[in-house]
Amino acid sequence: MFTAITKGRLVAGLVAVSAAVALAGCSSGDPLDTSSTSAAGSTDGGAIVIGSQAYYSNEIIAEIYAQALEDNGVEVTRQFNIGQRDAYLPALENGEVQLFPEYSGNLLQYYDPETTAKTSDDVYAALAGALPEGLEVLDQSPATDQDSYNVTKEFSDANSVTSLEDLAKVTTPLTLGGNSELQTRPYGPDGLKSTYDVTVGFTPIEDSGGPLTIQALKDNTVQLVNIYSADPNIKTNDLVTLEDPKGLFLASNVVPLINTDAATPEVTDVINKVSAALTAEDLVDLNSQSVNDQESPDTIAKTWLEKVALF
Repeated sequence: MFTAITKGRLVAGLVAVSAAVALAGCSSGDPLDTSSTSAAGSTDGGAIVIGSQAYYSNEIIAEIYAQALEDNGVEVTRQFNIGQRDAYLPALENGEVQLFPEYSGNLLQYYDPETTAKTSDDVYAALAGALPEGLEVLDQSPATDQDSYNVTKEFSDANSVTSLEDLAKVTTPLTLGGNSELQTRPYGPDGLKSTYDVTVGFTPIEDSGGPLTIQALKDNTVQLVNIYSADPNIKTNDLVTLEDPKGLFLASNVVPLINTDAATPEVTDVINKVSAALTAEDLVDLNSQSVNDQESPDTIAKTWLEKVALF
C-alpha cells in the first residue's frame, strides 16, 4: 500500500527516468539532419527519404519499406527515430522526409480531432479530405496497431473491470500513464470523461508502452496505461486490454503516408504490395522479434521480406 508521499516520490522518479531515456534517445544528433549519410542509403537528391517514429514497431515497418524499395532499384535514405507527429509531419509536408509508416485513426484525429469516422474503411476514406495539400496515403494494410487501454489482471479481477465502461464503477482513484501527448489527445483523460464518465489523473511516461510503462502499472503507480495493440508486452505480462464498446479509439490500420512529389509509380507499386501482405498477426510477430528476441529492425525486415517473397 503506497502512502501519498511515497507515490509522489515514485511518480517524480519515474518522470525523471523517462526524461533521461528521452534525452538519451536524442543524444545521437538531429534525425532530420540530412547532411549525414545513413547506414544504408545515399543522401543524393534522387533518393527517397523514409522516416520513422521513435518507436521500435514503426521503425521495423519503415525498414521493410526501405528494403523493399532498395530490392526494386529505388535509392533510399533512412531518417529514423524522428519522434512524434509534431516533429515529423511538418517534415513530410515540406518534403524533408517523403515516406512514413502511419496509423490511419490517429493520423485522422491529428488533422481532424472532431471526426466521427470509426470503422477502418470510414477512417481511411476520411483521411483523403483531412490531409493537407502535398500529402497522400497509399493503400492501407490489414495490419492494425492502435492505442488501447490496459490494466493488470489483478486489477481487472479485483475490480471486475474488463471494459472502459467498467472503470466508472471503480471507487479508488485512477491514474492513466502514457506518452505526454496522450494528455491532450481526444482519447486521453478528457475523452475518457466525456465518453465513459471516467475521471483519471495522468502521469507522463515517455517510452510508448515500454518497460517503464509496464513497471509503473505493476507497481500500481498508475492503474491504466496506453499500449499499442500489436505490442507483445500485453500478452507477455498477462495484461487485460479493456474493451471499447463506445469507440473511444478509432480503427487504426498501418498506412503509408507519402509526400505527393515522391509518389511515383515505381515507389507506390512496391509499397502497396508490402501493405497488402502485412497482416495483424505478422505485426505482432515482428514486434515480438524485437522485444523478446532482441533482433535488429534490418534483420527482422529482411527475414519477413524473404518469407513473403513479394518480388
